[in-house]
Amino acid sequence: MKIEQIELHQVELPLLHPFELSSEIIFNKVCIIISVHSGGISGYSECTAEAGPWYSSETSGTAWHILQEFLIPRIIGKDINSIDEVVQKFSGIRGNQMAKAGLEDAFWDLIAKANSISLSKMMGGVCDKIPVGVSIGIESSINKLLDVIEKHLSEGYKRVKLKIKPGWDIDIVKAVRERWPNILLQVDANSAYTLEQIQIFKELDQFNLLLIEQPLHYEDIVDHSKLQAEIKTPICLDESIHSFEHAKWALEINACKVINIKPGRVGGFTAAIKIHDLCEKKGIPVWCGGMFETNIGRAGNAALASLPNFTLPGDDSASARYFKEDIAEPNFVLNNDSTITVPSKPGIGVEIIPDRLAHYRIKYQSFPE
Repeated sequence: MKIEQIELHQVELPLLHPFELSSEIIFNKVCIIISVHSGGISGYSECTAEAGPWYSSETSGTAWHILQEFLIPRIIGKDINSIDEVVQKFSGIRGNQMAKAGLEDAFWDLIAKANSISLSKMMGGVCDKIPVGVSIGIESSINKLLDVIEKHLSEGYKRVKLKIKPGWDIDIVKAVRERWPNILLQVDANSAYTLEQIQIFKELDQFNLLLIEQPLHYEDIVDHSKLQAEIKTPICLDESIHSFEHAKWALEINACKVINIKPGRVGGFTAAIKIHDLCEKKGIPVWCGGMFETNIGRAGNAALASLPNFTLPGDDSASARYFKEDIAEPNFVLNNDSTITVPSKPGIGVEIIPDRLAHYRIKYQSFPE
């Protein structure tokens, strides 16, 4: 397929509710929507780099630069017939995983559509529905937190993830466990702690958590290995896993017992699938994390999470939880068994709404110009 045109659309959508993590409060979703066109077929994806360098060192600005100056020039006008060709063309560019993932994943959609198969089937997915949970940010009080959890449990979610930080950890987990002794519960620190605070994690052992996500430094593997040796609760690595190699190294030194796979963070669907396969071989469960994706990114995550070793509930909640309206349809809805349905139409399985894309777009560029 000759790649005739590539478009970058930077969009900004207001979240229905601000979301507070250990390091920031998010009010708006900023991302780059990438479209790749060949022979009347268009492939879409979402580059999940945020407005600022809070979760990752990449931002929507740096990703735009890398896409514009280094990635797209290697692709535009070329004949591309496989994902492996795309990955090979990017191999000489170091880092910038979210930028690479954004462009690579658009080719997954393009090629799946060209072959009239769903993205899930193209990846080797086996599930029609995937289990999901709800991620809850830091609230103004424990009572407010309990009210928010009550609301989401009443909606049908069966797994709850709590954001924690120093001073907002043991007491809130204890309060939640006392109220709901049997719900699936996990916590996410977003790198807010150090090994000097190991006693906090030893105390968290008593609450029967599914996992503790990324408690220590966002690039660390070694200290997580030391921490995992001292606690019973499984550590899940997120920010530390930038690639297949990082996953392999982490497992070799027992730095974690679970891995959160975000395709943007690891460089695209190709690397995400390799990490899934590695973890499956070693008996390490994985789950799909979320980045407040639009339905474009959410569809890609759902397809990825249909692979067999995604055995823990992911973060891709129903679409209506995030935005008043999305830039693609149909919306994802929560089934009564705390799952969402994996799209079965060719490609990612959602359709772009051009008027909404234009309405929320704050920057645009086409290649060739």
